[in-house]
Amino acid sequence: MKLLDKYSTTFFFVLFVLLTAATVNAQDARLRLDRLNGLEARARDVVEVNVDGKLLDLAKRVTGKVDDANAKKVAESIAGLKGIYVRVFNFENENEYNLADIDDIRSQLNGPGWERLANARSKRNNQKVDVYTMFTGDLVSGVAVVVSESKRIAIVNMIGPIDIEALTELSGRFNIPKIEVERTEEKPLPKE
Repeated sequence: MKLLDKYSTTFFFVLFVLLTAATVNAQDARLRLDRLNGLEARARDVVEVNVDGKLLDLAKRVTGKVDDANAKKVAESIAGLKGIYVRVFNFENENEYNLADIDDIRSQLNGPGWERLANARSKRNNQKVDVYTMFTGDLVSGVAVVVSESKRIAIVNMIGPIDIEALTELSGRFNIPKIEVERTEEKPLPKE
């Protein structure tokens, strides 16, 4: 009997540790955006969106019932989400924010679990766009988009299973920044 108690205690302890690790892994996709709070005083205008918990559940129910193609796309793309966090800071003049603020966000994305999906750089407006994903097994469990320009910073952090194609269709809507990168024509390489 004591042997059975010993093994059941060990089993429940291991089960508890595994469940805790799975929960912590899902929470790792949330970025710490509090360092950006100091930018509000300098920004011309600020957008802050925090949709999680009961508010996200309500958004899922409402968008699913609306008879509109865009609303249906939103409903499909947020079906498994656990949170959506958006910060946009627009400045009157160039260089009104400290690069260290945005570099702090990018350094979080260089941490464990995050993988860079895409990055783009444009000399127009000194634009930098980084898209990161976090995987849990084969499923995307988080996405982060960081856009910095000379007069604007935008960050989108989505937590939970995400349909990347649906996310790109939402670009430019619902305060999700439109990502526009200047394209240049490729010149053919000289023949040797």
